[in-house]
Amino acid sequence: MSELLQEPRHFCALGAQQTVIAIERAIPIVHAGPGCSAKLTTAMSSCGGQQGSGYTGGDAIPCSNLVENDVVFGGEKKLRRLIEGTLKVMDGDFFVVLTGCISDIVGDDVGRVVKDFTEKGIPIVYAETGGFKGDAYKGHELVLEAIIQQYLKPVPEKKSRLVNVFASAPNHDPFWEGDLNEIKKLLGSIGLKANILFGHNSGGINAIKDIPAAEFNLVISPWLGLRPAEMLKEKFNTPYLHYPVLPIGGVETSKFLRTVGKFANIDTDLVEKVIKEYEDEYFYYLARSADFLIQSRFDLPKKFFIINDASYTLGISKFLVNDLGLLPVHQFITEDVPEKFKKGIKENFKDFPLGISTDVTFSQDGWYINEQIEKYNINTTPLILGSSWDMDIANEINGLHLSVGLPISDRLILNHTYVGYRGGLNLTEDIYSKLLSKHN
Repeated sequence: MSELLQEPRHFCALGAQQTVIAIERAIPIVHAGPGCSAKLTTAMSSCGGQQGSGYTGGDAIPCSNLVENDVVFGGEKKLRRLIEGTLKVMDGDFFVVLTGCISDIVGDDVGRVVKDFTEKGIPIVYAETGGFKGDAYKGHELVLEAIIQQYLKPVPEKKSRLVNVFASAPNHDPFWEGDLNEIKKLLGSIGLKANILFGHNSGGINAIKDIPAAEFNLVISPWLGLRPAEMLKEKFNTPYLHYPVLPIGGVETSKFLRTVGKFANIDTDLVEKVIKEYEDEYFYYLARSADFLIQSRFDLPKKFFIINDASYTLGISKFLVNDLGLLPVHQFITEDVPEKFKKGIKENFKDFPLGISTDVTFSQDGWYINEQIEKYNINTTPLILGSSWDMDIANEINGLHLSVGLPISDRLILNHTYVGYRGGLNLTEDIYSKLLSKHN
């Protein structure tokens, strides 16, 4: 049975084109109807904090523009011509064919077409990303799976201290580039070399080729990235560490570093020395804000709602409770989380100190989310961390609102981050700057 959604927050599986664009000098080749890629580009770029189109995004994305004739007779010949033309005119190192609804429904043998090019040594893979396959998070994983299955080869030996990181999904997490850079710095501080596949200076095709050489894989998410990590373990016998909480702020980031350090057999004294240096700086700045944070004249928020994907909803909840002392009311997870992960995610929301817990709802429907929030009677100013859609409900309940998840149309996001010690300070600044702006 179909479901009607008000205020949708995520995009279809073909949104995986943004994952490809985030790989340096990688080019998506879209085998879909006219308008699919363009609409996704416009929506995901503008509603992801005005992030722009990138090196080969936007109107530069090659597309087969399937029409009625291709539905009847198939679009394989058109796709072949498109790939040939792309190779002639597009300056790229890696190519990913992405299918849309039309080609998947018609049944074009995209794999056979792509195989003809791989046999010629062209670095190209394909992923079937028809919109009905799921949301853009599903598309993101389909691209990673395609790379693992179709492109990666065994390597002679592992590279010491190299670790593949599966965390933020490009563009689906509006802060993805800043987050991944911060994770890279945190891991580097304890002696690990993070292989980050996405973003500026991440390595492009060389980073992809290095995936099998990693000593282990690190999944930083409640569920996203687990499937690729399991595939890599099966194909290359690479172990993986699953850390389900996005580390935001001092408490969770220190726990994260200790957990990773133990898994990687890094000297405990080194890890503790690094943590102390980070914590000294972090709590220095947080203590400076105490004069403001304990005031009563601004009606500081004491309770919060979060409306975002699983990774950010859990990570921010931990930060607000552990570091800022706020109380959770009801949290809403908005992406299409596979059913098998939901129970474990809910359990993570019970792991707060002093027996604190929160209601958790999986829903993509803005109307339903708003209805649930309106049921609560909050005596103080409630904090709502969600998307630009959620400004209205925040105003209705006289709450404080900050956009932290898709769609974000009221912020420009370049390399801002909420991850780590620095990210915790950034989030504190953003929340209370919004409060001060409201009162002044």
